[in-house]
Amino acid sequence: MHTLTESLADNLRLLPLARPVAEVDPNAVVVSTADCALTYAELDRWSNRLARLLLGIGAGANSRVAIVITDEIESVVAERAIVKIGGTPVPAAADGTFLLGTTFGVTTKAQRGELTDAISWLVLDDRSTLQRYLAGSDAPLTEADQLPLAA
Repeated sequence: MHTLTESLADNLRLLPLARPVAEVDPNAVVVSTADCALTYAELDRWSNRLARLLLGIGAGANSRVAIVITDEIESVVAERAIVKIGGTPVPAAADGTFLLGTTFGVTTKAQRGELTDAISWLVLDDRSTLQRYLAGSDAPLTEADQLPLAA
């Protein structure tokens, strides 16, 4: 079993600092479920793609990004992507609320209907999101990726 997060407050969690894939065995499994295993190399590629989608909706450094995902692998990828863009992953509180200042979120269709519209949600299993995700680059993020888009 692995530790996903280290608690910093009642409902605020932050992943430990990411180690570059070059420092670990890229084929080592970082998280697994009964039907899937995710290696460090795959986590790196998948989170790079998701990080670009988050940047595309306006999330970035110092953003609080809510995570409402039940799938363990998708949750780990989302947390890593948020950390890569300099954001803070924010799980929902027990009553379904989020920390003040949380303006972006990652979820799935099954959970979206129960969530506030005050947050810009990236719905992972939405067809348009999947198309952008699959067509997106999995290359490491650069400074240019993290620059705000020109208005």
